[in-house]
This record gives sequence, C-alpha cells and structure tokens, in this order.
Amino acid sequence: MGTHYQGSGAERQALETYIKLQRCADSVVSRVFLRNRMNLTVSQFGVLEALLHLGPMCPGELGGKILRSGGNMTLVVDNLERRGLVKRQRDEKDRRKVVVSLTPKGRETIEAVFPRHVEAIVAELSALSKAEQALLADLCRRLGRSQDGEVAKTEALGAMP
Repeated sequence: MGTHYQGSGAERQALETYIKLQRCADSVVSRVFLRNRMNLTVSQFGVLEALLHLGPMCPGELGGKILRSGGNMTLVVDNLERRGLVKRQRDEKDRRKVVVSLTPKGRETIEAVFPRHVEAIVAELSALSKAEQALLADLCRRLGRSQDGEVAKTEALGAMP
C-alpha cells in the first residue's frame, strides 16, 4: 500500500520510497528471524552478535552499535542478564563504568545461532543478483550516512542506475 498523501510529486515519491524501504526491511527481518526460530528479539540478537565480534563494551557503546537508545539498552541487557547470556561488571580501571560481556552460555547461544542467521540472510538476498546486492548495499550506506536526506551531489550523480 502506497501513500495517499496529496503533496508535491517529490514528497509523494519520497514517501512511496520510504514505505517500500520500511516494508521491505520489516519483511526480511521477520522472515530471517522466523527461519531461525530464535528465542531472541532483534535487539537481543544485536547485542549478542556485537559482543561476540567486538568484545565486551559498555551499554552506551552497545546502543550505538545496534542503533538503540540508552533506556532500551538497559532493558535489553537486563533481559539477557536474567537469561544468563550476558553479565555486567565494573571496569577495573574506572569503577564508574559498567562493561557488558558474554557469559559462556551467551557465547554458546550466539555461536550456535549466528551461522543459521547468516544462512537465512543469504537465502533472503538470493532474490537479488550479486550486482544488485552491491548496489542496494551502496544505496543503503549512502542513505544511512546522508544528512538532512541529501547526499553529496558527486556521489548521487555517479552511482544512480
């Protein structure tokens, strides 16, 4: 379903594109998580994956890595800690700082789930050719890094199909 907004052509185009982007992302994420049958939320998975690949870090850093707010990170880490998948510890050098790390159970969980997660993503993206995947990745990177919705003119003109 597209927009019913009666604004300018540029506004309608932007809204239509945004709706398609959001629906696509939601649909792919849902299918990936359903295929894996993970008993983890997207945020919980993100925290475990970040800790696996980047090592222990404070909740604020984790929030920045998975694009979640501090309040949300507190809840996510609380729930993971309650399940025995992560632990919080005071930093030895700065006792004001709390560091979150994987427990052995957390490491075992994410190491078991991550390969299936990758497999599900590969299957989902197989609807696109390698060239289309590269183009989509580039467009998403540019859009994600743009400020005020504008990309530098030289980038925008050079890579558009």
